Amino acid sequence: MSDRLPGFSTLAVHAGAQPDPTTGARATPIYQTTSFVFNDADHAASLFGLQAFGNIYTRIGNPTNAVLEERVAALEGGTAALAVASGHAAQVVVLQQLLQPGDEFIAARKLYGGSINQFTHAFKSFGWNVVWADPDDIASFERAVTPRTKAIFIESIANPAGSITDIEAISTVARKAGVPLIVDNTLASPYLIRPIDHGADIVVHSLTKFLGGHGNSLGGIIVDAGTFDWSTGGKYPMLSEPRPEYHGIRLQETFGNFAFAIACRVLGLRDLGPALSPFNAFMILTGIETLPLRMQKHCDNAKAVAEFLAGHPAVASVSYAGLASDKYNQLARKYAPKGAGAVFTFSLKGGYDAGVNLVSKLQLFSHLANVGDTRSLVIHPASTTHSQLDDAAKVKSGAGPDVVRLSVGIEDKEDLIADLEQALGA
Repeated sequence: MSDRLPGFSTLAVHAGAQPDPTTGARATPIYQTTSFVFNDADHAASLFGLQAFGNIYTRIGNPTNAVLEERVAALEGGTAALAVASGHAAQVVVLQQLLQPGDEFIAARKLYGGSINQFTHAFKSFGWNVVWADPDDIASFERAVTPRTKAIFIESIANPAGSITDIEAISTVARKAGVPLIVDNTLASPYLIRPIDHGADIVVHSLTKFLGGHGNSLGGIIVDAGTFDWSTGGKYPMLSEPRPEYHGIRLQETFGNFAFAIACRVLGLRDLGPALSPFNAFMILTGIETLPLRMQKHCDNAKAVAEFLAGHPAVASVSYAGLASDKYNQLARKYAPKGAGAVFTFSLKGGYDAGVNLVSKLQLFSHLANVGDTRSLVIHPASTTHSQLDDAAKVKSGAGPDVVRLSVGIEDKEDLIADLEQALGA
C-alpha cells in the first residue's frame, strides 16, 4: 500500500490483520490455546522480564486478541490497546493503575446505571472514592477537584439519555488538575466520535455493544492515547516508580507513549485476570468490519424514530441530540456530525406505569438489558438498569420513572415506527 493513511472503513476491515503466515488463512484465526511454546530458556526469560514482546499465556495476551487490540487502537487514534472480558472489567483495570486506597476520581452523573453502581459501591472496597459532577455544568468538575483526585471519567454519549458530553471543555479541567481524562466511548463508537481528538487520554469501550454489534459476545477494551506524562508529580507510582515484579523497570521510562496500555496488561490483566476469550475476540473483530455501515444505518433510523415520537400525543418529551430542538444538538453537530447515535430516551405522559406497559406491548423491539445490537431494543430503566438508585438520582442520571430507553437497530425504519405506533396506541 502507498503512504496514504487508510480511511476509517479500510481500517475497520484491515487494521492489525494479515493473512496467517502458516496456513494463508485470510480471516484472523481463533488461537484457542491457553499457552505458547518458547524458543528456548533465554526467550522465555526475556518475555517474562518485559525485555521482548510475545505470547506467554492467553490470560495476558493472545494473537487473536492482539489483532482486535491493534484494530481498535487504529480506529480510535491511540498508541496501543488492551482487550479484556467486559466493559466493566476495562474500568476496573484502568482505575487500578491510577488509584491507591483513599484516592478519588470525578465522574459525570450521566452514566450507564451499572457504572454508577460499580463506582458507588463496588469500588469502595478498594478504597477508591467517586465524586460526582454534572456534565451540563463544567464548573462542577473544577469544584470537585481535590489533592486526592487522580482521574476524570465521562461518557462521550451518555447512557441512557443519549446526551452529548463536551469532551474538550472537561479535558481542559483535567489538564489544569494534572489528571487523565477517561472517556467511555461505547455509545458513539469511533465512527461517530474519536475522544482522543478532543483531549481524552484513555478511552474505554464495552465491545459488547456497537463495536461487536450483534449481541453475541461480551468484551471490553482500553485504548491508550499516549498523551499523558505519568512521571509528573509522583501521582501515578504504578507507572513512574520501579516495579519490583519486573526487576525495577519504570514503565513510563521504558515504554513511553504506550506505557499505560502496558501497565494495564502486565499489572492489571495479569493479576486480576479478566481475560477476553479468543473466540469472543474473533466474533467482535468480525462485527467491527461492518461498523461504519451499521452505525450510519443506526443513526439514520434513530433520527426517524425520534422524529416520529416527538410528534406523538402520548409522548411528553424526546431526548435525542440529533433533533434540531434538542438542548445537545449543537454539541452533536460539533462532536458527532455523522449522527447522534442510536440510543436515546423519551418520556411518556402516563409516567412509570405507561413505561412498563409500553415495553410489554412492543413486538419488534426486544425487551432486554443491552444496547448496540443490530436488533432494536427497549428497556424501562427506572424498573431495571437504574432501579438501585433513589428517585432523585434516577432523574439526575436521565432515567426518571416516566423514561423509556431505545437502542434503535438496523431494521427498516417504517417497521420500527409501526411497532411503536401500535404499542403506544394500545
